[in-house]
Amino acid sequence: MSLTTMLTTMGAGMLRTIGIFVLTLAGSLPLGMVIMFGRKSKHKILSTVVKAFISIIRGTPLMLQLLVWYFGPYYLFGWSIKGYRFPAIIIGFVVNYACYFAEIYRGGIESMDRGQYEAAEILGYSRSQTFFLIILPQVIKTILPSITNEVITLVKDTSLAFTLAYQEVFSLAKQISASETSFTPFVVAGIFYFVANYVVAYIMDRIEKSMSFYTT
Repeated sequence: MSLTTMLTTMGAGMLRTIGIFVLTLAGSLPLGMVIMFGRKSKHKILSTVVKAFISIIRGTPLMLQLLVWYFGPYYLFGWSIKGYRFPAIIIGFVVNYACYFAEIYRGGIESMDRGQYEAAEILGYSRSQTFFLIILPQVIKTILPSITNEVITLVKDTSLAFTLAYQEVFSLAKQISASETSFTPFVVAGIFYFVANYVVAYIMDRIEKSMSFYTT
């Protein structure tokens, strides 16, 4: 296989990897906020259930969770899983990362000085206005380094899609390397992951600097 053909083939895998990354972020960041509110709910049953769910997700491998999301509907309900491979991958990634983001959000919110809530109340702000206009911008700035770490980890974790035989860049690198007895595909995949993480780190650094006017 020529280098051009190899790059073209792996290019398709790179697009699939980027697709997993983008869809996971788009789903897990807002879902993490929902899970966080459930975790902090004053309703004991809800908060206990959400806390247990987070514990299970964080305490088990993502690879195992992908297998459960994919094969679960068939073994539990007898549903056909034909054409379900990619949705199962996205569901697995989104739920997994949403739980991690939820705990990051919770830590950021709980680090805020309670005096800010009291001051906002005196100034006539409602609870929702206080949260979204005063607390949330500060929380975002505080948790950005942790979010950045998770996003960088996500770039690398996309390779776990091979668990469900999805041909993203890492899966293709293994296949081509085995068939061509060449180490080059792994080098190409490594460069892709490095560049992707460099771009992510650069973007997150720019976002963090743009929020430097917020103080906690």
